[in-house]
Amino acid sequence: MKKKPNFNVQEAGVALALLILVIIFSFSTHDFLTVDNLLNITRQISVNVLLAIAMTFVIISGGIDLSVGSILALVGVFTTSLMVEYGMPPAYAVVLGIVIGMTIGLINGALIAYLKMNPFITTLGSMTAFRGLTLLYTDGYPVFGVPRDFARIGQGYVLGIPVPTWIMLTVAVIAVIVLSRTRFGRHVYAIGGNEEAAVFAGLKVKPVKLGVYVISGLLCGLAGVIQSSRIGSGLPTIGVGYELDAIAAVIIGGAALSGGSGTILGTVLGAAILGTLSNGLSLLNVSPFVMQMISGAVIILAVLIDNFRARISRRTAIAQMKQKARRGEGADG
Repeated sequence: MKKKPNFNVQEAGVALALLILVIIFSFSTHDFLTVDNLLNITRQISVNVLLAIAMTFVIISGGIDLSVGSILALVGVFTTSLMVEYGMPPAYAVVLGIVIGMTIGLINGALIAYLKMNPFITTLGSMTAFRGLTLLYTDGYPVFGVPRDFARIGQGYVLGIPVPTWIMLTVAVIAVIVLSRTRFGRHVYAIGGNEEAAVFAGLKVKPVKLGVYVISGLLCGLAGVIQSSRIGSGLPTIGVGYELDAIAAVIIGGAALSGGSGTILGTVLGAAILGTLSNGLSLLNVSPFVMQMISGAVIILAVLIDNFRARISRRTAIAQMKQKARRGEGADG
């Protein structure tokens, strides 16, 4: 099993990068460092944080989930449609919407864990299929007219803090506990670090993998509810490219694409960097096209950082093996 990232090195480095961004934008525009704008940033990043937390579980286990944006869109359309077209109370519609997300995660997990299908190809296929299902269900038209009670989920405040922020923080805390304090979390790290060793150690690899994708589907469903509530409608075209932002947040936060390492705190900080960058550039009236280019560059940089970390880890492992071999030779001598 790979060693989990050291907070003092990786997470502190990401936090420092976030602090530098905040300082730069604070001097660049007077509107950035205000309470309203900072709260707005937390509301804006809430959806990406939820998707990134879902992606963290999957990536640590050694997988990938490209269907997160499509699940978000399908759940948003399905939830709003239940309320607008069928008159279902918001609470019931939200629960059913999240169950749909979990069901899709269950399908992805079953194909990957039990049929041993490649995670990239499997979730790429489900991403396309469920995006098509969403468009087919709505004929490509948005679902308007959601009830006010539902809109409060994405637009309301509790104690002066946006409701999505509270949801984001609650999910993050629970995710930290699950990954760091439970047997399931330890098994997720072990499987991602070395699946063959995990099998020989007697770990139940298939159920853990299945559980990881169910968690991903659940969080994507929750994100879909928040997103549709924020914009006050169910948009079948929303969520395109969200999987890239989620992956970028996870990698920036210190996780390895190869699996076995990563933390929820690092992921949240990574998402905060992306959200702060987007918000600051928007306040500076930077063209959306330029912002898209910068976002792409950040994703590429994140992958380069991951490759750099992987090389260092391999070199360190090789050096340790050589030292052990020399000690063994010395003992034999």
